[in-house]
Amino acid sequence: MPAAVLQLGERIRAERARKGISLRGLARSVGLSASLISQIETGKCQPSVSTLYAITTALGVSVQDIFGEAGTSGGRVTDRVAVGQVVAPARPAHGDAQETGGPVVCPGQRDVLELDSGVIWQRLGRVPGSHVDFLLVSYAPGGCSSPAGRLMRHAGTEYGYLIQGELTVTLGPRSHRLTAGDAVSFASMTPHSYRNEGSVPAVGVWLVAGSDGTQQ
Repeated sequence: MPAAVLQLGERIRAERARKGISLRGLARSVGLSASLISQIETGKCQPSVSTLYAITTALGVSVQDIFGEAGTSGGRVTDRVAVGQVVAPARPAHGDAQETGGPVVCPGQRDVLELDSGVIWQRLGRVPGSHVDFLLVSYAPGGCSSPAGRLMRHAGTEYGYLIQGELTVTLGPRSHRLTAGDAVSFASMTPHSYRNEGSVPAVGVWLVAGSDGTQQ
């Protein structure tokens, strides 16, 4: 199993323990079984995008917190990372090889999370003290933010720009089909979901500002 997935579970478990929340208590908060939460924490399965946001919201942390600090080896891909159909080879770091968070992040230095339903998040950078998730997001054909079709809500303001493929964005009662070059922005508390109904990977750059509940 990819190291990035295992570290994700470890970060969730550590944060839950730090907050003094039981496994069953977290499960009740997000409306999932304790068994599924346990499997996520031990790296036996990946959460969907909607489940990850539900967990981080219940724990009072941001997605950036779950990625961990720059330089941790658990979330790094040190060899090569597949993004859709494009393979990005590792490159030597500019300066400290352990600086995966910035100011300059090369393809092989990105922290990576592999989520359920063929969704991959790569962190493009971070600024200490800020609360912005800056991500290269890839949805495989058929990939979606929630296999169960659930709409998600979380703190922040969301901005996305689609680079390739097609991505259906549902905002409340309306759905919008994005094609390469389209952009979207909305308050993340709007019930929303993503689904790739096309035949090629949908890849784009996404930012979520104020993802910990603060205003940016």
